[in-house]
Amino acid sequence: MPLTPLDIHNKEFTRGFRGYDEDEVNEFLDQVIKDYEMTIREKKDLQNKVEQLNEKLGHFTNIETTLNNSILIAQETAEELKGNATKESKLIIKEAEKNADRIINEALNKSRRISMDVEELKKQAKVFRTRLKMLVEAQLELVGTDDWDELFEEDFDQELEVAAEKES
Repeated sequence: MPLTPLDIHNKEFTRGFRGYDEDEVNEFLDQVIKDYEMTIREKKDLQNKVEQLNEKLGHFTNIETTLNNSILIAQETAEELKGNATKESKLIIKEAEKNADRIINEALNKSRRISMDVEELKKQAKVFRTRLKMLVEAQLELVGTDDWDELFEEDFDQELEVAAEKES
């Protein structure tokens, strides 16, 4: 067990013949007691500081651990988000490609239908043109016959005769 300042103060020395000067020994012991008390106080202060620093160190160690865990979680989350974004972008691209293929196929089908409709309209126009030409030729033939001249002369002559008789 270590000495205390009280142990030093209460220490009794045996007296011998021609021993040390009692006042000098007491003065020295008083100085030792003061120094020892000061050393003990400094030791307690230093122990308190060590405890405080250990508490702070523990606190900062916890913070460091928490920050490291947070960083790891953030990195994992970032990787997960990156992976999800990559997957989503691939899905979007596939969907866009499907839509593009569908639109192209629809456009090709519509183009084919329009082309077939145009061809059908061309055929109908040719048929119509042929029929119209035949009708016009038949009408021209009809107009070019002599029957018209006879019809006009008869009617006209008869009308003149009727009109002359009415005037007379």
